[in-house]
Amino acid sequence: MAHFIDRRENSKGKSTVNRQRFIRRYKQQIKKAVSDAISKRSVTDIESGESVNIPTRDIKEPVFHTGKGGVRDMVHPGNDQFSQGDRIQRPLGGQGGGAGQGDASDSGEGEDEFVFQISKDEYLDLLFEDLALPNLKKTQLDKLVEYKTYRAGFKTDGVPSNLDIVRSLRGSMARRIALTGDKRKRLRELEAELETLKNDKHDHELEIRDLEREIAELKSRIAKVPFLDTIDLRFRNFEKRPLPTSKAVMFCLMDVSGSMDQATKDIAKRFYILLYLFLTRTYKNVQVVYIRHHTQAKEVDEQEFFYSQETGGTIVSSALKLMDEIVRERFPPGEWNIYAAQASDGDNWADDSPQCSALLQQHLLPLVRYYAYIEITQRQHQSLWREYEGVKALNDHFAMKHIRTIEDIYPVFRELFKKQAA
Repeated sequence: MAHFIDRRENSKGKSTVNRQRFIRRYKQQIKKAVSDAISKRSVTDIESGESVNIPTRDIKEPVFHTGKGGVRDMVHPGNDQFSQGDRIQRPLGGQGGGAGQGDASDSGEGEDEFVFQISKDEYLDLLFEDLALPNLKKTQLDKLVEYKTYRAGFKTDGVPSNLDIVRSLRGSMARRIALTGDKRKRLRELEAELETLKNDKHDHELEIRDLEREIAELKSRIAKVPFLDTIDLRFRNFEKRPLPTSKAVMFCLMDVSGSMDQATKDIAKRFYILLYLFLTRTYKNVQVVYIRHHTQAKEVDEQEFFYSQETGGTIVSSALKLMDEIVRERFPPGEWNIYAAQASDGDNWADDSPQCSALLQQHLLPLVRYYAYIEITQRQHQSLWREYEGVKALNDHFAMKHIRTIEDIYPVFRELFKKQAA
């Protein structure tokens, strides 16, 4: 078997199709490598590209080759030692002239893994594949209206690519029939009369000559009507109609109290960065509201949410009250799809946890499409988790998940925002 290797360099972008085909073919291996890599990154480096290692055994291609055994004739170019019929000794094992460093092994064999570099866009596409905001509904016509193009009949002018040939020829035929119908009818009558005179035994030479002249004139007038005129041309017409667009807002509530140590805050930030990348990449017009809380809650910007060092005691209800105020002031539920994600270590002032449950059930959950609570702790669940369990039992759009380590972030995130079956 002969192997031909094309060493010619590809022009810029020429191998894009092959690259996309490779990603589709080995998507499962690449997705597993991506999900493993997310937990090893720093908070600031979570959205860059990635080098993916794929085991060589997973990308081997099936090939046809000659089986061992039997009598075979082979040509070895450059032979200056052997003649036909000579027996070639088997090479002695363990005495090769390898150039590797370190001690040799007396068992096992293997190959290097295949390293494949994926870009930032490819990385994020794989990261957020099959994810969606739950219960997203189209609400009303937004200021940034989305348009969809529809067919809207025909018009008499347009670009050549929109020309409807069949419709144009139909119009041409109708015009020609309308302009020449009477003439063609008169022509048929004259031709019939001419045929009658020619078949008559009497001499009608003068009449025949007049009829032939009139027939020729009629044919000339009919021929002057163009087969296709500009007024016959019909172009497909398209118009844009406004569509209801999905206006969505995501509330990010993060506990920054003293019970949240740096490692716990780092996990919470990782989760919210993942959520932020998912929203901004998947949805064009999603607003994000950031709320940090300890004993008091405060709406902050993105920079302060992720990097502020403020801390204090723990009163979770302050964040829920602030969210309720913001919703009623700025995001009418009839016009917005409202979502919320709350991250905490579960530690809360004991008398405040029942108040959190009441706020959720009476004020927030009737307004939101989906509410996700993430508890980040390696200890036993605190009072807030137990209160929220009662809320979850009564509300299908309330979700609770437990994160212990960095490795749990991505699986929990995918479970919270996986696409629902139609």
